Order: sequence, then C-alpha cells, then structure tokens
Amino acid sequence: MIFYGLAALIITIMALLWGGGLYFFKTAIRRTPKTFLADNPNLKMEVEDELISTVADLHWLDAQDSKTVTIQSQDGLRLSGIWLSSKNESARTVILAHGYSGKGREMAGFARFYAETLGYHVLMPDDRGHGQSEGEIIGFGWLDRKDYIQWIGWVLDHVDKNADIVLHGISMGGATVLMTGGEELPDQVRAIVSDCAYTSVEEELTFQLKQLYKLPAFPFIPVTSLITKWKAGYSFKEASALKQLAKVNVPVLFIHGEADMFVPTEMVYRLYEVCKAEKELLTIPRAGHGTAFQVDREKYKAVLEAFLQKHMPR
Repeated sequence: MIFYGLAALIITIMALLWGGGLYFFKTAIRRTPKTFLADNPNLKMEVEDELISTVADLHWLDAQDSKTVTIQSQDGLRLSGIWLSSKNESARTVILAHGYSGKGREMAGFARFYAETLGYHVLMPDDRGHGQSEGEIIGFGWLDRKDYIQWIGWVLDHVDKNADIVLHGISMGGATVLMTGGEELPDQVRAIVSDCAYTSVEEELTFQLKQLYKLPAFPFIPVTSLITKWKAGYSFKEASALKQLAKVNVPVLFIHGEADMFVPTEMVYRLYEVCKAEKELLTIPRAGHGTAFQVDREKYKAVLEAFLQKHMPR
C-alpha cells in the first residue's frame, strides 16, 4: 500500500510539473497574447507618452516610400520585413531587430535616425512568430539568428553585394544580433549595436519567473526548457548571447538603461566583459527597459553616430 501511495504521489507531482511546464511554454514561447506584459511595473516608460518610436516617427515611416519584402526561413516560414531605400548612393545598411512581442515597424524611431541623419538603407524584419511573419513559436533570438543571416544575404543579393551592414537590436533584438554575430557572417557585416540584451534565455526567464510568479528556477525552468526543446527545437541553456559573444569578431556597442528592472542592468556588464572584439559601453541613467533612446536621445544618437563613424567604411 505504501508503495502504491508513493507511486501515485510521484505521478501526481510529475503531472503537475509537466502541466506547469506546458503553461509556461504556452505563455512565453507560443505565439499568444502576452497579457502578462501589460501591467508589468518594470516596463513602465520613464518618459511619459513617449515610446521608442513616437507618433511622429510612425507618421514619418508611413510617409516613406517603403516596401514589404519577404524571405523563406530554412524551416519553411514566410518572414516579412519593411525596406526603406536610402536617398543617397551609399550602400550602408542597418538591419533593425525588434523586441519580444513587438514588430519591425516599432523600430521607426531608429529607422528615422539611420535614414535621415546617417543616410542608410533600413531593413526592419518581423521576427518569426511576430507581426506579419509566419510561425507559432518565439525564438528568443536563438532561432532568429539563422533568419537574420538570411536577411543579411537578402541585402547582399538585392541591394549591393558590397553593402556595409550594421545589426542593431533592442531587448530580445539586442540578444538576437549578439547571437547572430556569433555565427559565421560575411565580411560585409561591420558592426553590432546591442541595446538592453539579456545574457541568455535561461537567465532571463529565471529572473522573470521569480519576478512575476515568485517561483524558483528549479524545477520549472528545466521542465519548460525540455518542453521547448521538444516542441520548438531549442533549449533555454543553448540560447545564450554570452556563449555566442565569445565568437563575435566585429565591433560591438553595448547600451543599457541603468534603471532596467526587466533585463537587469548587471547583465550588460557581463556581456561586455565576455566580448573579446573591439567594444564600447553606454549606460543611460534613469532609463528603464528599452527606454535609453527616449530618456536621453541626444546622447544615444551622439555615441551611436561616433561608433559607426569609427567602424563603418567611409
């Protein structure tokens, strides 16, 4: 009797853990409405009524002669992006990577700066599972890194085979461009700008599990990671910007808000330290998660422009 009771207890615990893992997988990894982000105090804007892209930025984007471009991912998904051709003859191009639950269009503020001030071509992809792109799984940068390699190829094939390219991402996009940078890239990729990136999916989800649910990492993160490996093809541990940074060999500009409580600011110092390539670090006082650009837009632009002038061929 004791044996059967113990077995029943173990089966019950395992079922509860598996059920919890499936819940967190659906909540975080599946393409579902991210209602848990809506009232998160750690995502409140530091500057009232101002976002990464202001209404004026979005109106500017709508007024541009943009076009929708597409690629097919290695696993057969139709991925969509917005393309803005430069009015200059320069072949310099920026590929902008948006954040978790976002879309390329939301990078309009950055696009405007690169296009108007710097004269760059601009590509704003919608990541798999976001915006107009297909996919029911969020890649957290790990699956997306291969998609961005294909977007780089699209630029070289359709714009200029000698184009000089910078990858610029924010939040999940910041981690995405770092993960992409750890792959074998064409020489035309000259620099990376990573704004408020996390060190790894495992560490970021562990932090959020504690913040949002007051739960420990074990056993929930390992169980959810196992389910993600089964259903999405990647584990949380392997999806690491830290590990990929060890293979990055182009200059990197790291940016982070000093008041970031969603992706803790301490993560940027660890990313910066691991990076062996030429690197710079900009932290913005008072800026929370993803708000460095709006809290001190002038400093952000000045440091970014100086970094690009140093590392992008004239």
